[in-house]
Amino acid sequence: MRHISDFDRRLFARVADSRLRGAHPLLPRLSRAADHGRLWFGTAGVLATVGGRTARRAALRGVGSLAAASLVSNVVVKWTVERKRPVLDAVPLVRRLRRQPWTSSFPSGHSASAAAFATGVALESSRYGLLIAPLAAAVAVSRVYVGVHYPSDVLAGIALGAGAAALTCRYWPPRPEVPAQARPRISAPALPKGDGLVVMVNQRAGTGTPTGGFTVAEQLRVLLPAADIVECGPDDDFMGLLRQCAQRAAERAGALGICGGDGSVNAAATIAAERGLPLAVFPGGTLDHFALDLGVPAFEDTAHAVTEGDAVAVDLGRATPLAGGGGTSHFVNTFSLGFYPELVRIRESLQGRLGKWPAAAVALTRVLRTASPMEVEVNGRQRRLWMLFAGNGVYSPEGFAPTYRQQLDDGLLDVRVIDGEERLARTRLLIAALTGTLGRSHVYTTRRMRQLRLSGLHGVDSRAYDGEVAADPAEKLLIDKWPGALTVYRPAEPQNELLQRARTAAAKAPHWWRALLRK
Repeated sequence: MRHISDFDRRLFARVADSRLRGAHPLLPRLSRAADHGRLWFGTAGVLATVGGRTARRAALRGVGSLAAASLVSNVVVKWTVERKRPVLDAVPLVRRLRRQPWTSSFPSGHSASAAAFATGVALESSRYGLLIAPLAAAVAVSRVYVGVHYPSDVLAGIALGAGAAALTCRYWPPRPEVPAQARPRISAPALPKGDGLVVMVNQRAGTGTPTGGFTVAEQLRVLLPAADIVECGPDDDFMGLLRQCAQRAAERAGALGICGGDGSVNAAATIAAERGLPLAVFPGGTLDHFALDLGVPAFEDTAHAVTEGDAVAVDLGRATPLAGGGGTSHFVNTFSLGFYPELVRIRESLQGRLGKWPAAAVALTRVLRTASPMEVEVNGRQRRLWMLFAGNGVYSPEGFAPTYRQQLDDGLLDVRVIDGEERLARTRLLIAALTGTLGRSHVYTTRRMRQLRLSGLHGVDSRAYDGEVAADPAEKLLIDKWPGALTVYRPAEPQNELLQRARTAAAKAPHWWRALLRK
């Protein structure tokens, strides 16, 4: 250790004696800008504002990684390993910070935050990560340059920050860039300029909000000028209007389109499958799980697939009443019983006053405090459960929050239950979730099945289909798959990046240019 310490001091002295051309005053200013994470919070704000969905996810993971790294480095390690700051005698006065830090030198908190943010961003987007990496490296170097850290402090901070970012994958796995697999469906019609496509835009899902100065409907008309765009307002009959759109699409031998969240996609998918219509999904909700798994994260992707006639056949989940009346319900993502439907109900009641995410946090707190297990018979066996989840296809990861699918036509249900018979089930579940050991917890069970029979549901008054709560009187349900029932447009291969940029620019074009494009 003594040899390492001596080498560390000699290397610090060499940096202090060096004269890096162009480094001053850039590095001292950069070091001050990174105080309290201000530089990285500002960068995250820029990414979330000017970037797309991937940029927002990258910003969120970067900030989360930074918070974890700062907590460990500044609260835990610095108070455990007390190391004095370097002596500033050899550092030129012009480089020194006006306010010298007084905490332990080991590790560098600035370096940990920089590495955590850059690594977190790179985990979601290698392109954005490459843009931010030089800035993060410059911040790390600046801490030695201004004389407040030894090189080993900086290296330890970088390792700690990168590790904190990597640890977030245990709780929130990055979504793979490759879309889920599905069988190609060659029978979907190619609709040049969207001719024959009838798209309903659900403004209640937030899709009516202007983007870049233009509404969603205007953007769709630029991409698909021959398509019939129908807007559904807050006071309109959503299902009635959707059926009219489907009827119009069938008469034109075209396709049905939907722009909204997963609940809107669920309704459109059910109608499209029953009528044998291809479906075009334009992501317009908060999470858009189905669109992301399908591989159409942007309007341009769906528009390209529609004009080319590229489509795949995917499975549709269904819940068929075996007793108690009611019709078959379908789901493109998930079906669930237990505290999740109750969580959704509470969130929706608070959402108008608090906003979606604060309302979700309040709802989760209430549900975990007040929920009680349900008695239900699963495949002939009486069970006491907190929650039952059935995914339309196998989800990853194995943990409590399934995130994405790698195949949309596997014919399997991803069944997950939280056992209510175990002692201290809620406490054990929370501890397992926080420690990342949920996959090995006795409270949490996962199975892969082709069908699932549920009975004794008279005490379970509501169920959730794709996040939407629905009252259902059926006392017995058969949960299974409708294999290859839905034909959905998606590009046969990733679009050329230049073409993607051109279409994005077209969507933001002024009115006179958009009018010219229509001609």
